[in-house]
Amino acid sequence: MTHTEATSRISFEKLVTVLEQIFAKHGVSSVNARVLAVNCATCERDGSLSHGIFRIPGYVGSLKSGWVDGCAVPVVREFGPAFIRVDAMNGFAQPALKAAMPRVIEMAMTSGAAVVAIKDSHHFSALWPDLEPLAKAGFVALSMVSGLACVAPPGGTVPVFGTNPIAFATPVAGRLPLIFDYATSTMSNGDLQLAARAGEHVEIGTGVDKEGKLTTEPNVILLGGAMLPFGGHKGAATALMVEIMASALTGGQFSSEVDISAHPGAETSKTGQVLIVIDPNRGGNFKFADRVKTLTQSLRIAGQSRLPSDRRYATRALSDKSGIPISAEQLRELTSLASTDIP
Repeated sequence: MTHTEATSRISFEKLVTVLEQIFAKHGVSSVNARVLAVNCATCERDGSLSHGIFRIPGYVGSLKSGWVDGCAVPVVREFGPAFIRVDAMNGFAQPALKAAMPRVIEMAMTSGAAVVAIKDSHHFSALWPDLEPLAKAGFVALSMVSGLACVAPPGGTVPVFGTNPIAFATPVAGRLPLIFDYATSTMSNGDLQLAARAGEHVEIGTGVDKEGKLTTEPNVILLGGAMLPFGGHKGAATALMVEIMASALTGGQFSSEVDISAHPGAETSKTGQVLIVIDPNRGGNFKFADRVKTLTQSLRIAGQSRLPSDRRYATRALSDKSGIPISAEQLRELTSLASTDIP
């Protein structure tokens, strides 16, 4: 669905409330439901449609199947002045990260950096919401997560990698943070599913069929085929790095090891996530944010009309002013899942 197809608008607060009801109804604790609802509503508000309302049926499917524990209480342990390990206890990644965040910030302020390794976590959203608060607080942050195997290496036909997204955020003097968040596959799995639903074709090179032949049909890629890394062997190397950092380093499963076959309806990936936070001002580098601003200005002068985050912030401003666009079909689906009318 695009925003132009929306038939009504809903406030951010109202959407959060509805999503909380849905999560709570399907076995998520009140604490975790709030975290997930805010995260999902934030994505929808800012135009990250492949990680907003679109994902709710997948969340519900994973919960109903018993694949994920909606009431999990993450276990946070420290190993040194700048290293935290979190066991998500087969719960969602966002509550696990939230549980560690106070110490993450303290460590970064004290030691100049902090590393968070989360395992046995189900990540089903965008990464930029995890990083934006850190960048607003003045930190540079980098995160990556592995997922369900759906991406084949160059020349291969068997999926080995997840879409393995990576995100980076930095403060910019006098402006909102600059953040990029992208899959190491040619496109996100969510966007591929949206293209399939809309009956659209994708660009050649996006993925292959089950015989390894290039195809522009999303459903052929999704059903027995595989997506491809962006940029050929360079994207594959980046996806490999994510597997090592988000799975091997955290102690989680590799994307190819995730098996949801015993849980019909499950869609979330149970792997791992790594977060690296750096204090850029450490050592007296107090002009860091100004230097980043100078660089971004140079890019605009050179002709780059849109930088990472620009569209997201513009969409956010419109949503905050006029409400979040929502289609009649989405409204019916949310109403059904929440078992209550949505005014």
